[in-house]
Amino acid sequence: MPSARSTQSNPQAAPDLLARAYRRSLEVAVEHGLATVAFPSISTGAYGYPVAEAAPVALRTVVDFLRAGGRRLERVRFVLFDRRTLDAYAAALRALAG
Repeated sequence: MPSARSTQSNPQAAPDLLARAYRRSLEVAVEHGLATVAFPSISTGAYGYPVAEAAPVALRTVVDFLRAGGRRLERVRFVLFDRRTLDAYAAALRALAG
């Protein structure tokens, strides 16, 4: 998982690592025939990955996956820990839509 330390030591690799974690989780959900999947804000808690950087990566990865044929999933939900995280994801979603 990407962490605050990995973003400092290799800032280019951390977003890719985070995207791969989401993508692989989505692939596993489809492989197991699941209709829904829920995600936390991966790596932004104990690992310290900045939520403002993680949110756009998470949302873009999920949207790209669904557009590329992962539509067998009926619902992907983000279950977020606090208002600060929700606000970061809401801002990232607005930027993604706009």
